[in-house]
Amino acid sequence: MYSRNYRVTTSTCDSEGRLKLYSALQMMQDCSEMWIDSEPGVKQYFMEQNMAQLLATRQVEIVRVPKYKEELTVTTSVYGMKPMFGFRNTFIYDAQGYPCYKTWSMGAFVDKSAGKLKRVDDATIASMTLEPQLEMNYKDRRIILPKTNGAVLAPIRVLRADIDYNKHLNNANYVRIAMELLPENFVVSGLRVEYRVAAKLGDCLTPTIYKIADGMIVSLSIGSEVSAIIEFT
Repeated sequence: MYSRNYRVTTSTCDSEGRLKLYSALQMMQDCSEMWIDSEPGVKQYFMEQNMAQLLATRQVEIVRVPKYKEELTVTTSVYGMKPMFGFRNTFIYDAQGYPCYKTWSMGAFVDKSAGKLKRVDDATIASMTLEPQLEMNYKDRRIILPKTNGAVLAPIRVLRADIDYNKHLNNANYVRIAMELLPENFVVSGLRVEYRVAAKLGDCLTPTIYKIADGMIVSLSIGSEVSAIIEFT
Protein backbone atom coordinates (compact mmCIF):
# COMPACT_ATOMS: atom_id res chain seq x y z
CA MET A 1 0.00 0.00 0.00
CA TYR A 2 1.17 3.50 -0.85
CA SER A 3 -0.16 6.69 0.76
CA ARG A 4 0.14 10.47 0.49
CA ASN A 5 -1.06 13.22 2.82
CA TYR A 6 -3.03 16.21 1.59
CA ARG A 7 -4.89 19.21 2.92
CA VAL A 8 -7.99 20.76 1.37
CA THR A 9 -6.73 24.13 0.13
CA THR A 10 -8.31 27.16 -1.51
CA SER A 11 -7.51 26.00 -5.04
CA THR A 12 -9.16 22.60 -4.46
CA CYS A 13 -12.44 24.00 -3.05
CA ASP A 14 -15.69 24.94 -4.72
CA SER A 15 -17.66 28.10 -3.94
CA GLU A 16 -19.05 26.48 -0.77
CA GLY A 17 -15.62 25.54 0.64
CA ARG A 18 -16.03 21.84 -0.19
CA LEU A 19 -13.44 19.70 -1.97
CA LYS A 20 -14.13 19.59 -5.70
CA LEU A 21 -14.67 16.11 -7.12
CA TYR A 22 -12.17 17.06 -9.84
CA SER A 23 -9.56 17.84 -7.17
CA ALA A 24 -10.29 14.59 -5.32
CA LEU A 25 -9.75 12.68 -8.57
CA GLN A 26 -6.43 14.46 -9.08
CA MET A 27 -5.33 13.40 -5.58
CA MET A 28 -6.28 9.79 -6.33
CA GLN A 29 -4.52 9.87 -9.67
CA ASP A 30 -1.31 11.34 -8.23
CA CYS A 31 -1.21 8.74 -5.46
CA SER A 32 -1.79 5.92 -7.95
CA GLU A 33 0.95 7.22 -10.25
CA MET A 34 3.45 7.59 -7.40
CA TRP A 35 2.65 4.08 -6.15
CA ILE A 36 5.08 2.57 -8.64
CA ASP A 37 7.98 4.01 -6.59
CA SER A 38 7.03 1.47 -3.90
CA GLU A 39 7.53 -1.39 -6.40
CA PRO A 40 11.03 -0.83 -7.82
CA GLY A 41 11.03 -4.12 -9.72
CA VAL A 42 7.82 -3.25 -11.54
CA LYS A 43 9.06 0.29 -12.18
CA GLN A 44 12.30 -1.00 -13.71
CA TYR A 45 10.42 -3.49 -15.89
CA PHE A 46 8.06 -0.82 -17.24
CA MET A 47 11.00 1.48 -18.02
CA GLU A 48 12.93 -1.26 -19.83
CA GLN A 49 9.86 -2.33 -21.80
CA ASN A 50 8.81 1.27 -22.55
CA MET A 51 5.41 0.55 -21.05
CA ALA A 52 2.81 2.57 -19.19
CA GLN A 53 -0.44 1.87 -17.38
CA LEU A 54 -3.40 3.85 -18.68
CA LEU A 55 -6.65 4.14 -16.77
CA ALA A 56 -9.43 2.14 -18.42
CA THR A 57 -12.22 2.48 -15.87
CA ARG A 58 -12.88 3.98 -12.45
CA GLN A 59 -15.76 3.82 -9.99
CA VAL A 60 -16.10 6.31 -7.12
CA GLU A 61 -18.35 6.15 -4.05
CA ILE A 62 -18.65 9.49 -2.28
CA VAL A 63 -19.23 8.91 1.44
CA ARG A 64 -18.62 12.49 2.59
CA VAL A 65 -17.21 15.59 0.90
CA PRO A 66 -14.35 17.12 2.95
CA LYS A 67 -14.25 20.84 3.69
CA TYR A 68 -11.63 23.59 3.54
CA LYS A 69 -8.47 22.94 5.59
CA GLU A 70 -9.34 19.33 6.39
CA GLU A 71 -6.37 16.97 6.47
CA LEU A 72 -6.68 13.90 4.26
CA THR A 73 -4.76 10.72 3.54
CA VAL A 74 -4.95 9.06 0.15
CA THR A 75 -4.02 5.39 -0.06
CA THR A 76 -3.72 3.12 -3.08
CA SER A 77 -3.15 -0.62 -3.29
CA VAL A 78 -3.21 -3.24 -6.02
CA TYR A 79 -5.53 -6.18 -5.36
CA GLY A 80 -5.37 -7.93 -8.74
CA MET A 81 -2.90 -8.33 -11.57
CA LYS A 82 -3.33 -9.94 -14.99
CA PRO A 83 -0.91 -9.92 -17.96
CA MET A 84 -2.56 -6.87 -19.56
CA PHE A 85 -4.63 -5.35 -16.74
CA GLY A 86 -4.21 -4.29 -13.11
CA PHE A 87 -6.86 -3.63 -10.47
CA ARG A 88 -6.52 -1.26 -7.53
CA ASN A 89 -8.36 0.46 -4.70
CA THR A 90 -7.70 4.12 -3.98
CA PHE A 91 -9.41 5.55 -0.90
CA ILE A 92 -9.36 9.04 0.62
CA TYR A 93 -9.60 9.12 4.43
CA ASP A 94 -10.21 12.03 6.82
CA ALA A 95 -8.10 12.86 9.88
CA GLN A 96 -10.09 10.37 11.99
CA GLY A 97 -9.42 7.55 9.54
CA TYR A 98 -12.93 7.39 8.09
CA PRO A 99 -13.28 7.03 4.29
CA CYS A 100 -14.58 10.02 2.36
CA TYR A 101 -14.13 8.46 -1.09
CA LYS A 102 -13.96 4.79 -2.00
CA THR A 103 -12.77 3.85 -5.47
CA TRP A 104 -11.64 0.96 -7.58
CA SER A 105 -10.06 1.19 -10.99
CA MET A 106 -8.69 -0.96 -13.79
CA GLY A 107 -5.58 0.02 -15.70
CA ALA A 108 -4.44 -1.32 -19.08
CA PHE A 109 -0.75 -1.98 -19.80
CA VAL A 110 0.36 -0.48 -23.10
CA ASP A 111 3.45 -0.13 -25.25
CA LYS A 112 4.16 3.62 -25.28
CA SER A 113 5.65 3.55 -28.78
CA ALA A 114 2.99 1.43 -30.47
CA GLY A 115 0.09 2.65 -28.34
CA LYS A 116 -1.23 -0.92 -28.06
CA LEU A 117 -1.85 -3.36 -25.22
CA LYS A 118 1.25 -5.23 -24.07
CA ARG A 119 1.59 -8.18 -21.72
CA VAL A 120 3.52 -8.06 -18.46
CA ASP A 121 5.65 -11.18 -17.94
CA ASP A 122 4.86 -13.79 -15.30
CA ALA A 123 7.95 -13.03 -13.20
CA THR A 124 6.97 -9.37 -12.81
CA ILE A 125 3.40 -10.29 -11.92
CA ALA A 126 4.68 -12.76 -9.30
CA SER A 127 6.89 -10.05 -7.77
CA MET A 128 3.95 -7.72 -7.16
CA THR A 129 2.72 -6.96 -3.66
CA LEU A 130 -1.02 -7.66 -3.71
CA GLU A 131 -3.27 -6.30 -0.96
CA PRO A 132 -6.77 -7.40 0.11
CA GLN A 133 -9.62 -5.97 -1.95
CA LEU A 134 -11.31 -3.24 0.10
CA GLU A 135 -15.00 -3.13 0.89
CA MET A 136 -17.21 -1.01 -1.34
CA ASN A 137 -20.17 -1.45 -3.68
CA TYR A 138 -18.45 -2.78 -6.80
CA LYS A 139 -20.29 -2.18 -10.06
CA ASP A 140 -19.59 -3.40 -13.58
CA ARG A 141 -16.76 -1.66 -15.41
CA ARG A 142 -18.84 -1.38 -18.58
CA ILE A 143 -21.38 1.45 -18.84
CA ILE A 144 -24.32 0.65 -21.10
CA LEU A 145 -25.77 3.66 -22.88
CA PRO A 146 -29.57 3.96 -22.90
CA LYS A 147 -31.32 2.96 -26.14
CA THR A 148 -33.23 6.24 -26.17
CA ASN A 149 -31.71 9.20 -27.98
CA GLY A 150 -29.73 11.54 -25.79
CA ALA A 151 -29.43 15.31 -26.05
CA VAL A 152 -26.45 16.26 -28.24
CA LEU A 153 -24.66 19.45 -27.17
CA ALA A 154 -22.07 21.71 -28.80
CA PRO A 155 -18.55 20.26 -29.19
CA ILE A 156 -15.89 21.11 -26.63
CA ARG A 157 -12.30 21.56 -27.79
CA VAL A 158 -9.41 19.95 -25.88
CA LEU A 159 -7.04 22.72 -24.77
CA ARG A 160 -3.33 22.73 -23.93
CA ALA A 161 -4.08 22.94 -20.21
CA ASP A 162 -6.07 19.69 -20.46
CA ILE A 163 -3.12 17.57 -21.66
CA ASP A 164 -0.86 15.53 -19.37
CA TYR A 165 2.60 13.98 -19.85
CA ASN A 166 1.09 11.06 -21.78
CA LYS A 167 0.18 13.63 -24.45
CA HIS A 168 -3.56 13.14 -24.13
CA LEU A 169 -6.53 14.53 -22.19
CA ASN A 170 -5.92 13.94 -18.49
CA ASN A 171 -8.31 11.42 -16.90
CA ALA A 172 -9.72 13.86 -14.35
CA ASN A 173 -10.45 16.43 -17.05
CA TYR A 174 -13.03 14.18 -18.70
CA VAL A 175 -15.00 14.33 -15.45
CA ARG A 176 -14.47 18.08 -15.09
CA ILE A 177 -15.79 18.65 -18.62
CA ALA A 178 -18.80 16.38 -18.08
CA MET A 179 -19.69 17.93 -14.70
CA GLU A 180 -20.08 21.35 -16.31
CA LEU A 181 -22.97 19.88 -18.32
CA LEU A 182 -24.94 18.69 -15.28
CA PRO A 183 -27.80 20.74 -13.80
CA GLU A 184 -26.49 23.22 -11.24
CA ASN A 185 -28.41 21.58 -8.38
CA PHE A 186 -27.20 18.03 -9.20
CA VAL A 187 -25.40 16.52 -6.18
CA VAL A 188 -23.02 13.73 -7.20
CA SER A 189 -22.96 10.74 -4.83
CA GLY A 190 -21.36 8.22 -7.17
CA LEU A 191 -19.40 8.09 -10.37
CA ARG A 192 -18.32 5.59 -13.00
CA VAL A 193 -16.04 6.38 -15.92
CA GLU A 194 -15.18 4.17 -18.87
CA TYR A 195 -12.26 5.43 -20.96
CA ARG A 196 -12.18 4.19 -24.56
CA VAL A 197 -10.29 6.40 -27.03
CA ALA A 198 -7.80 8.96 -25.70
CA ALA A 199 -8.52 12.55 -26.73
CA LYS A 200 -5.57 14.66 -27.83
CA LEU A 201 -4.81 18.35 -28.14
CA GLY A 202 -7.19 20.08 -30.54
CA ASP A 203 -9.75 17.26 -30.62
CA CYS A 204 -13.39 18.26 -30.31
CA LEU A 205 -15.47 16.24 -27.85
CA THR A 206 -19.17 16.10 -28.69
CA PRO A 207 -21.25 15.50 -25.54
CA THR A 208 -24.45 13.46 -25.52
CA ILE A 209 -26.45 13.52 -22.28
CA TYR A 210 -28.83 10.77 -21.16
CA LYS A 211 -31.17 10.86 -18.16
CA ILE A 212 -31.33 7.62 -16.18
CA ALA A 213 -33.41 6.56 -13.18
CA ASP A 214 -30.87 7.62 -10.54
CA GLY A 215 -28.76 10.17 -12.38
CA MET A 216 -27.26 11.12 -15.72
CA ILE A 217 -24.80 9.73 -18.25
CA VAL A 218 -22.52 11.91 -20.38
CA SER A 219 -20.93 10.37 -23.46
CA LEU A 220 -18.01 12.30 -25.00
CA SER A 221 -17.25 11.42 -28.62
CA ILE A 222 -14.59 12.31 -31.17
CA GLY A 223 -16.35 12.06 -34.50
CA SER A 224 -18.02 8.65 -34.59
CA GLU A 225 -15.84 7.18 -31.82
CA VAL A 226 -16.76 7.31 -28.12
CA SER A 227 -13.84 8.73 -26.14
CA ALA A 228 -15.30 8.32 -22.64
CA ILE A 229 -18.57 7.59 -20.88
CA ILE A 230 -19.23 9.14 -17.47
CA GLU A 231 -22.15 8.04 -15.28
CA PHE A 232 -23.18 10.32 -12.41
CA THR A 233 -25.56 9.14 -9.68
